[in-house]
Order: sequence, then structure tokens, then C-alpha cells
Amino acid sequence: MLHYRSLFSVGLLTATFGCASPPPPPAEQSPPPAPSSLPPANVEATQSPPADAKKSEAPKEEKAPAPTPVFRVTDGIATPESVLYDEANDRYLVSNINGKPDAADNNGYITEISPDGKVVKPKFIAGGVDKVKLDAPKGTGIAGGILYVSDISVVRKFDAKTGAPKGEIPVPGATFLNDLAIAKDGRVFVSDSGVKVGPSGFEPNGTDAVYVIDKGKVKAIAKGKELGEPNGLLALDNGVLVNTLGSNELYRLDDKGTRQDVTKLPGGGLDGLVQVGDRLLVTSWQTSSIYRGTLGGTFEVALPEQKGPADIGFDSKRKRVLVPRFLDNAVEVYDLK
Repeated sequence: MLHYRSLFSVGLLTATFGCASPPPPPAEQSPPPAPSSLPPANVEATQSPPADAKKSEAPKEEKAPAPTPVFRVTDGIATPESVLYDEANDRYLVSNINGKPDAADNNGYITEISPDGKVVKPKFIAGGVDKVKLDAPKGTGIAGGILYVSDISVVRKFDAKTGAPKGEIPVPGATFLNDLAIAKDGRVFVSDSGVKVGPSGFEPNGTDAVYVIDKGKVKAIAKGKELGEPNGLLALDNGVLVNTLGSNELYRLDDKGTRQDVTKLPGGGLDGLVQVGDRLLVTSWQTSSIYRGTLGGTFEVALPEQKGPADIGFDSKRKRVLVPRFLDNAVEVYDLK
């Protein structure tokens, strides 16, 4: 069985590179197995169990059926990483990497979708258009009328209404800025997952970190491999929640950068992270699931059969989960039960 990181990498490279593999060479005949040095096992003939015995067998556990989305959008969606619910303007903003997630190709874009599933603006913001620079947009957040977007090694700023560029904030030392979260006081948190795209997919490069941007100044809250390739973020009053791409851990970083309340989820390859009431929703690439639970408590599957679930959003008005299906070039929206 392949490790989930292998599966994730293969799917990612397929989605981002978009080219078919050459046909495999003809299969070679396998050599005959070497004779075993162990003595032959004693084989004893047995009769089939009576028909009544089959009735006593434990029933097989049934797999939960795939949920039905309220709607699914594929037109114009290309390697979607995040979906943000813009409450002030009642719309969904989708960040499209549109290529390799670490390539400075200036072809990333933001799509605007209405809550009824219509693509309002296929490229509300687009790299290479109207002096916009946008390579591989990932996490997004809005504060003070500004849309913040993490993009490899910088955080870019745009007017949330018009999409006009408003500058950028470089993050020195960052190589793979991923999720972005904004606190109530306007501070912007951003994670560096510390990975690069190599020949076999995502490979760690050791730049794991969580940063905070306060009044335009960048400061590292924590750095190091012990962060586990930090990905999804959620700003709290007493720190920031972090989940990990490289493991199945969810934890809180306090103001000193110390990991607190470390919680293990049933699956790994964690990505999206949002709060709904007193519960958290966390996506897992390893199990193709969206989990629901509490920090320090247990998590259970809320939405199964979610292949390549990236940075989810939550429509607080309609109680819906907004899911970017990274590998399928699609956005799906589900009612949360």
C-alpha cells in the first residue's frame, strides 16, 4: 500500500503538470520463486461450514456514501487551493494556482462565484492583467477592505471590491507560503509549509514556519521541522491554531511560539481549517475526508469521499462548507448537517 504522501504527490503532479505519462514498457516475465528453506506446512482437509454458520458471521461495515453537493463548479477552475466566503459582499472567492504550486509563472487568478453557483467573474483578479502579479495563490483573507493572498514567498494585497493591486509584503526566508488567517485586530498570520515540488512530488526543504504580519511588519512566531509542515491556520484570541501537511497533528501556537494542546486526528495530510460554532472542520488528504471535532478532543468524519480537499471555507449565512477539490479542478458546496 502506498503511503498517503506518495498518493498525494502523484495526484498533485498529475493535476499541476497536466501531461500524460508515456505508455509503460511490455511487462517482463517474473522469475520463478526461489524454493523455500522452510519445511512444508501440514495441510488438513476440512469440510465446508454448515449453511447456518454463515448467518452468525459479523456483518461487513458499510462505507459511508458520498454526500451530494448543493452545487459543483468546474468552469474556469484550475487547481483550486482555497475558497473564501466574503461575508460583506456575500460571495465566494476561489484562489486558482493554475499550474505548479511553487512556480513563479504569473498565471494565477481569483474567481468570484455567487452563492447560487454562478461564476460571476471568472478572473476577478488575474496575474499579468492590469499590472497584477499573481503566481500561485493559496490562502486568502479580508480585513479593512483589503484582500490578502499568500503567494509562494510574498503576501499580496488587493482592493476587495475592485481587485486592484495594493502592494505586497515579502516574507524573507519563505519558500512555500500556504494558508492565511486574519485575527480580529487585523494581524495577518501565514504558514510556510516548508516543501518544494521535486521529481517524486512534495519534498520537505526545512523552511517550516508560521509568521505574523502586524502593521506591515513580518515576524516569525515559530520556525523548525517540529512544526510538521504547517498548513491550515485559524486565528484565536490566545494564539493561532495550526494543522500539519506532514502529519496528523493539530495544535495551538501561543504568543511565544510554543506548541500547546497538540491533538491527533484519525488521518493526516491536513489542509483546510475553519471554525463552526464550538467545533472545528479539518480536511485530510490521506483519508479524503473532512473531520469535525474539538481541540484536545476527538474528531469524526463529517464529509467522506472528498478527494484532494484543500483550504475549505464556510458560508456562515447558509451554513455551508465550501470545498476546493484540488485534484479535480472543481469547487463543491455542501450543506452542513
